[in-house]
Amino acid sequence: MLSISDSGAPAPCPAPFNLAAHVLVHATRLPDKVALSVLGHQNSTDWTYAALERAVRGTGAGLLESGFKAGDILLMRLDNDVEFPLAYLGAIAAGMVPVPTSSMLTAGEVAKMVAQLSPAGILRDARVACPDDTGLPVIDTLQLGAMRDLPPCDYAMGDPDRMAYIIYTSGTSGNPRAVMHAHRAIWARRMMHEGWYGLHENDRLLHAGAFNWTFTLGTGLMDPWSVGATALIPEAGVKTEEIPALLAQHRATLFAAAPGVYRKILSHHMNMDLPDLRHGFAAGEKLSETIRHDWNTATGTKIFEAYGMSECSTFISGNPTVPARAGCLGKPQDGRRVAILDANTGQPAEIGTEGEIAIHNSDPGLMLGYFGAETETRARFIGDWFITGDHGVMEEDFQIHYAGRGDDMMNAGGYRVSPLEVEAALIQHPDIVDIGCTDIEIKTDVRIVVAFYVAEHELNADALNAWAADRLARYKQPRAWVRLDSLPTNPNGKLSRKALKPLFKP
Repeated sequence: MLSISDSGAPAPCPAPFNLAAHVLVHATRLPDKVALSVLGHQNSTDWTYAALERAVRGTGAGLLESGFKAGDILLMRLDNDVEFPLAYLGAIAAGMVPVPTSSMLTAGEVAKMVAQLSPAGILRDARVACPDDTGLPVIDTLQLGAMRDLPPCDYAMGDPDRMAYIIYTSGTSGNPRAVMHAHRAIWARRMMHEGWYGLHENDRLLHAGAFNWTFTLGTGLMDPWSVGATALIPEAGVKTEEIPALLAQHRATLFAAAPGVYRKILSHHMNMDLPDLRHGFAAGEKLSETIRHDWNTATGTKIFEAYGMSECSTFISGNPTVPARAGCLGKPQDGRRVAILDANTGQPAEIGTEGEIAIHNSDPGLMLGYFGAETETRARFIGDWFITGDHGVMEEDFQIHYAGRGDDMMNAGGYRVSPLEVEAALIQHPDIVDIGCTDIEIKTDVRIVVAFYVAEHELNADALNAWAADRLARYKQPRAWVRLDSLPTNPNGKLSRKALKPLFKP
């Protein structure tokens, strides 16, 4: 028996199609229902479905009036507030291609994106780092806010396979990859509604992430809106330990967060009274059995985990109907065709044999490719299969055990980070002769990026931290520095990052 899970193809995406129109399809039927509550310490700000759609389509109209046209790429440098999803969906509604980016990126990192994408303009919050010398048109938050009340644009309908948005992910090449997604990507997310969330119209889903994180954008906002549910997002400044009170006060039925958020909540609360909460779900990094057990003890509810990546969102998960068995990620969602490929043959491996997790190229949620990188795109496919770079084992019931990365990618706070990207930035330091980076677990479920460097003498850690902060987003920066006389290498003379790990002494 081969390691292939295939429950049949999903329903085809309708055509013509627009991602934003699909997300806001319930605005006509449920105009007065609260679509979004932004939760503060004392009060919340509510957006009805009618107000949300009006603001989104008004933003689309404003972008068109500003001279942008369908197909234009717009780089988003916006902060953690509601302007982020409004601008994102507004651009897509009008047929443009937004590029949501982390507000933690430095101006230098953003400059590389500008050079690669040649965007038509930048949507910018002055509080967010961005190069000032791009020569590109800039739409600031005041302008975006004024667009909300404009007469609404028509939805730009078209081929569901055309590009809708671009997101960045770190890659093993050391340069962040620009991942192109089609409008149909939102249609594919319907497989997650039952395959992971158990999401329905009467749900109130609280996501602990920031507005400008793609996990929040998809799971916390667009998915609940596309079924007519209510999204709950804590406003900027709300502390993690305050989230249980918000869950109770606002009667959240579902809770989404990265595993690290669950861990931090549990460090402050070991007994929570959340009578409305059915369950939680997690993604971004592997959920430990300790967190899973402790959350269940503290709340009486379960956490359902999902596996995915920027190139295809989540496609393996446990869910309320079919929970993941202990030690497993879960099983491929209905409508997905997933295999475990043998490393030597590139063909599906025998059941119970470790190989590389792969998803079929027919999946509607799979990326269009990497922007401007056809060779890199082709390298991620073996025949009809997109290879993830992660290893796993499929059992006879199609549950999949995660067996780790097939490369040296790091996980820092739920973000996948390429060590090559970090090393390329740090090697520019005038006193560093050689550099190697890896992530290290410093205590249960807590991993940090550690930089091992070669220099004539030990360098001041505070100065190194300041130097790295000017060149790398916060989540990419090393949290510890270790001086070595030389870096360990494998028999081929290449850096052995696995050999670096035991050299770190906390």
